[in-house]
Amino acid sequence: MTETPQSHPLLDQLRDAVQGGLPSAISDLGRLVRIPSVSWDGFDPENVVASANAAKELLEGLGVFESVQVSRAPIDAERTGQPAVLATRAAKNGRPTILLYAHHDVQPPGNSDDWESDPFEPTVRGDRLYGRGAADDKAGVMAHVAAIRAFVETVGTDFDLGLVAFFEGEEEFGSRSFANFIVQHREQLAADVIVVADSDNWDTETPALTVGLRGNVTFKLTISTLEHASHSGMFGGAAPDAMLAAIQLLATLHDSDGAVAVAGLTSREAETPEYDEHKLAEEAAFLPGVTAVGRGAVLSRLWDQPAITITGIDAPTVVNASNTLIPSVTVKVSARIAPGQSAADAFTALEAHLREHAPFGAHLEISDIDRGNPFLVDTSGWAVQVAKDAMHEAWGAAPLETGIGGSIPFISDLVEVFPQAQILITGVEDPDSRAHSPNESLHLGVFQRAILTEAVLLAKLEDRA
Repeated sequence: MTETPQSHPLLDQLRDAVQGGLPSAISDLGRLVRIPSVSWDGFDPENVVASANAAKELLEGLGVFESVQVSRAPIDAERTGQPAVLATRAAKNGRPTILLYAHHDVQPPGNSDDWESDPFEPTVRGDRLYGRGAADDKAGVMAHVAAIRAFVETVGTDFDLGLVAFFEGEEEFGSRSFANFIVQHREQLAADVIVVADSDNWDTETPALTVGLRGNVTFKLTISTLEHASHSGMFGGAAPDAMLAAIQLLATLHDSDGAVAVAGLTSREAETPEYDEHKLAEEAAFLPGVTAVGRGAVLSRLWDQPAITITGIDAPTVVNASNTLIPSVTVKVSARIAPGQSAADAFTALEAHLREHAPFGAHLEISDIDRGNPFLVDTSGWAVQVAKDAMHEAWGAAPLETGIGGSIPFISDLVEVFPQAQILITGVEDPDSRAHSPNESLHLGVFQRAILTEAVLLAKLEDRA
């Protein structure tokens, strides 16, 4: 049985400050959500600039940072990354420095007809705030801002704790300039504790500290069989069209149970909490009669086994379909990599499988490759227990250590550049937040408790020499 930690002396004052500041935090979050800061190619980059400037203003408004700037880093010799916001305040009198990370860019909204309200018009329905980025991850930005507000309201501006805020602008597009950014700003970003507010909680009443992350490998795969389209009536049945080749090739990625069938992709053995297929069906919104895929414990499938998803297909639409054999089809492959395997090794296994199983001599082209390594948090450091105690005090419930099926690939970059820093992966999402999906939302009770957790964490670190 987990013991309830002794409450921090300022807990009640911090709780009152968070409660009093919640309307302003929700209002400021709404203003951020209204900015369609999609960082993907094909979307207006000026919206990401506007989002960065809005986040910069929020940090400047706190009145505690010595420097607040918008900065970019190169992706490579020809390309520059999206704007990030960086604010710093030096530690004094032997206090630690805490770095607060979130990202201000968002996923594309998708089909607007699938949303119950405009994706970029923040809308409260019941106890949830709906909008693209309302949870992932502009709520992370605002949780940091609101926690600092509550902390400062409680202890004043003359505190000794070192503070760094780092709000990235291209996390949803692969953090392509991240590694260069943290090298470029190494001295400013150096910290004893790094809080990455981009994960989720067990449910709306139970907090979670994420300790395991799958990695990712994504790429475009083009399958070609013909030099040009041909009449399907004249050549169908003998000439192999690219759609047929694509369907057969992609089907080889999974076995009859829906488990990944790519030699060389590995799994990790680890104990997981109880979580049955009924709960999976409820939280993942299965249609009636649909069954789960894969084998083993459900959370093992989500946290510790590889997964492969085809997230997009470029092919003629049904409305534009003609009676022709398609010469080429392009798909987007998204693979999640279990902790313990490098993304480079996983990509090698995927490429070898695809080339070995290409049917009818189909030509394959792989492009636009992104890789991110999985990560396991070192839970032996003092900061993990301090964070768990802060969660317990703020939520009134003991936190769970969880894995996550998604990826935050840049964390391995942080560890490489700042090996002595302790990593804490927290979040403001819950199982019904629907991040990346239509009707993304933030549970406002979770938001409030996440803010209070971080405000208590700041107070605990201020006490620590």
